[in-house]
Order: sequence, then C-alpha cells, then structure tokens
Amino acid sequence: MTQMSTDSSIIDQRDPDTFAVIGAAMAVHTTLGHGFLERVYQEALAIEFKNRNIPFEIEVHIPISYDGHILESSYRADFVCFSDIILELKALSVLNDSHMNQIIHYLKATGYRRGLLLNFGAERLDHKRVVYG
Repeated sequence: MTQMSTDSSIIDQRDPDTFAVIGAAMAVHTTLGHGFLERVYQEALAIEFKNRNIPFEIEVHIPISYDGHILESSYRADFVCFSDIILELKALSVLNDSHMNQIIHYLKATGYRRGLLLNFGAERLDHKRVVYG
C-alpha cells in the first residue's frame, strides 16, 4: 500500500525528519526560485543539508536483485537522508505518475519505507511524501 501526504502539520507531528528535509528544500526553492537545472538544486540542497545538520548521502547507488541475484541494472537516488529517506529531485513544470512510480521503485528496491519527491521546477516547491509498506 502506498500513502502520500503533503500536509506539513501532519508530517511535522509524525515524521520530524521528513519535515526537516522539506524545510531545507523550501529554503532552496525560496532562494533560487524555479528554472534551474535539477543538478543546481541538488548542489544547493546538499549545502542546505550541511547547514541544518541533516545527515545525507548524495547519488546513492541502489542495486536491484532478482531471485537472489544482483542485476547489472540499478537505480541511483539523488539523496538518502537520515539513512532511510529516499529523495528524488525534479525540475519540471509538472509532475506525472511516472515520477511517483520512480520513487516507489526505489523504495521497493531498498526496503525503505519513506520517500520524498521534490519538484523545484514549478513556481512553488511541489513535494510528495510516499510511505511504502
């Protein structure tokens, strides 16, 4: 079952780590606005995470296994924060279902339960929280 929430007050009470990541993303979007390439937001977000003491890894390799075998194909997550929140960044005018499916596949492959899809391409930061499992 996949559940999405974008209500910051609910996220703050139930998941302060996710709330902290969204706050950092909002700060980046407020400063840079929309229109840059995804890589620009990724670099700025890494700086913001450091400034806020949010633990993160960038460009995390996600192996995929099948029937006990690791496949040559793999994913690469833009960030993993707090050791268990996968972040996928976009810089698009509109998100679609394929973007949400991408983060769901990341969660399936890792066994993590929490993910964030962050879109910096719109006038306002668009964020989708995904809880898998």
